[in-house]
This record gives sequence, C-alpha cells and structure tokens, in this order.
Amino acid sequence: MAKRVVPEGERRRRRPTKQGSVLSERHIVLTALRMLREHGGQGLTARRLGLALGADPSTLYRYFRGMDDLVLAVGDELIGRALDGWRATGDWQADLRALGLRIHRGYLAHPQAAVLTASRVSGRAHEIAADEIVLDVLHRAGFPVAEAVRIYHCFIDQTLAFAALDAATLALPASAREADEAVWQATYARLPASTHPRIAAAAGHLVAEMNVSAYPAALDLLIDSAAARRGGRGPAPA
Repeated sequence: MAKRVVPEGERRRRRPTKQGSVLSERHIVLTALRMLREHGGQGLTARRLGLALGADPSTLYRYFRGMDDLVLAVGDELIGRALDGWRATGDWQADLRALGLRIHRGYLAHPQAAVLTASRVSGRAHEIAADEIVLDVLHRAGFPVAEAVRIYHCFIDQTLAFAALDAATLALPASAREADEAVWQATYARLPASTHPRIAAAAGHLVAEMNVSAYPAALDLLIDSAAARRGGRGPAPA
C-alpha cells in the first residue's frame, strides 16, 4: 500500500542531515538525478539514496509516496528545466519547434533519468505547464480544439519517443555505443550493389545520417504537416 505523504508544512526536517543539508523535495530530486547519472536506474534505491542524503531511507516517505513517485518528480524536473527561460515569439511554427527541441535536449542532458521517465505521465506542475503552453501555441495558430489536441498528441509523443530512444543510446556503455555506430561504416557501407542495390546506392547518406538523432527532421515534418492541415483558415488570431 502506498505510504501517506506528510503535508509540506509538517515534513521539514528540523536538523541537518549527516551531509549538513536540510532535506526538501527538490534536494531529494536533485540527488536522485545525480545518482541516476552515476549509477543508472538500477542504482537508484531508497537505501542508496538515504546514504547519499545522509538520512534514514524511511525519511524519503515523508516527501514521496514511494520510489515511483520520486521517479515521476525527477521526470517533472527535466521538463521544468526544458521550459526555463522559454518565451513565445508569436510564430507558432518556430515556437513549436523551439519547445520540441528544448524538451528533447532537456531529457538527453540526463539520459539515465530520461530512460526511466520519458514514457511516464506525472500530472505534476511542470508537465501540466508544458501541456498548456503547447495547446496555447496551437490555439493561437488558429487550430480548432480537436485538431489542436490531435497535433499536440503527435507532437508530445514524438518528442518523448525520440527522447527515450536517443537517451537509451547515450546511456549505453561507451564501447557498446561506439560498436553500434561503427556498423554503418563497417557493414552497411560495404554491402555490394549486386545483392543490396538500394543500400549500396544510399551508403554514403546512411553513414552520414544514421548516427545522429532524426528528431529535428521528424519535428520539421510534423510541423510542416500541421501547417498543411491548417491550410486556408486565414491568419492566426492575434
């Protein structure tokens, strides 16, 4: 059964931890992010987190319902970082592209955390703020509500799917990642035209393209498609 989270006004630790810090929800989240970066998802446990914080592991349950609740808070932190400093320009296509790239980069800055969180829905403040921003951009572009939701759905799922895929690659051991990248040159570029004519014809492009993220190109395709669907609706409302 999920543990009861202590109300915020009651949960502040009165004494510093062994590390000399006073616990807070965000301090725990930032420590969890560091642990994920250093040890990966398997290394994030209540016991290890308690040791890193200099506090008894049970103290965590004064702030979170469990480790899964903490994981959701970590994901929300990544979204918050992506939104920090963003401002709308009024150009809906440029704004949508900027938002997508910011969210994608925000997750890739913490690949181990992204692998755990990109597929989750937290309902937390930063996630809600991101959803409101994207829907507002589409509203101001003149899309009807149903169409805006359809485009938003494609946009956010595409962004998070690429974030999860690209983060999983970055989270690999360096030797495994380098070996995967080498396959395009060592194997695909050497396939003969007599047996694989299409791959042989595209070999140079495959070597150049396949080891970088396709997300920016996919995002442009999505935005171009949305613009085409908007068609002749007239100028976006002010």
